[in-house]
Amino acid sequence: MLIDLGSAASFLKEKDNFTIITHAHPDGDTLGSGIGLCLALRALGKKANVINNEEIPPKFRYLEIEPQEFEEQTVVAVDIADVTLMGNSVKEIYETKVDLSLDHHGSNRLFAKLNYVDSSAAAAAQIIYELVELLGVRITPQMADCLYTGISTDTGCFRYANVTPATHRVAAKLMEYGADAAAINVKMFETKTRTYATLERLALDGMQFFYDGRCALITITRDMFAESGSDENECDGIAAISRQIEGVLVGVTMRERRDGTYKASVRTHNPVDASAICARLGGGGHPNAAGCQLPGTREEATKLLLDTIGEFI
Repeated sequence: MLIDLGSAASFLKEKDNFTIITHAHPDGDTLGSGIGLCLALRALGKKANVINNEEIPPKFRYLEIEPQEFEEQTVVAVDIADVTLMGNSVKEIYETKVDLSLDHHGSNRLFAKLNYVDSSAAAAAQIIYELVELLGVRITPQMADCLYTGISTDTGCFRYANVTPATHRVAAKLMEYGADAAAINVKMFETKTRTYATLERLALDGMQFFYDGRCALITITRDMFAESGSDENECDGIAAISRQIEGVLVGVTMRERRDGTYKASVRTHNPVDASAICARLGGGGHPNAAGCQLPGTREEATKLLLDTIGEFI
C-alpha cells in the first residue's frame, strides 16, 4: 500500500523496537538515511538498530553507532527499491517482513506492507529529513552529518540532474543543525586511497568506446582488485568517470562479482534513460543513474548489455 509521509510518521510514532534495513553494497545515502532515522527514533525514546548485508565501508565508519539489545517488532527499509537489493543474508530473513519502506526510486517494487516513495527527492536522506521534522525530533549534529552525507553522495556533491531547489534548502538546514559539510565533502569527493587510485588507473587503461563514441565501457575484474589491493567498497567513484567524457551519452561500469557474474552501473545524459536500460535487464534506478545484475561470462554479459544500450542510443 502507498501512503503519504504523514502516515509514515504516525506509523513510526505508534511502533517500537525497530530494525532498519539498508541495501547491500551500502553507499552514503542508504547508510546516512538508515542511521539518521535510527538516531531520530532513539531520540523519541524508542529502540532501533540498523543492519546491512555486509560491513560498513571504511570511509563511512564515522557514521557508525552502537547497537541496542531488544526483541525486534517493526522492520523498516530505507533506500531499497527491491528485495533483491537487500543482499542474500538479509533478504533470506526479511523479504516478506518489511512493515514500512521509505524510498526515492521511481522503480520501487512496493514490496513492503506500507510504502512511501518520492521519486522527486534527490536522495532518500532528503525524505528522512522531512520525516524527522514530522516526528518532532530536533536534529542533532550527528543526525545532520548522516543526512548530509546521504544527500551529498547521491547528488555527486550537488552536481547531478536530480538536484532541486528543495535539495539545497534541506542541505542548508542540515548545515545549520551542525552538519560538517566541508569535512564530509572532502572525505567523499576529494580523498582517494592509494589502492583506489591504482584501481582507477587500471580501469581507465581498459576503457572501451562503442556506438561512435556515445557509449564508454569500463570493466573491473577480480584480477584488478587483486593487483590494486582494492575491493568492491571502493568502486562507486569509478561509475561516473566514463560519463564525464565529451560525447558520451551512456557511461557503463561492469564489476566482476565474487561468483564470476557482473554488476553493471549505468550513468547517462539526457535523453537516454538509465533506469529504462536497466529495467530491461531486471534492474532499476533513476533516469540518469541505475544498475542491474548481468548473467553469464564477461563476454556474454558485455554483449547483452551493449545490445540493450544500442536500442536506446
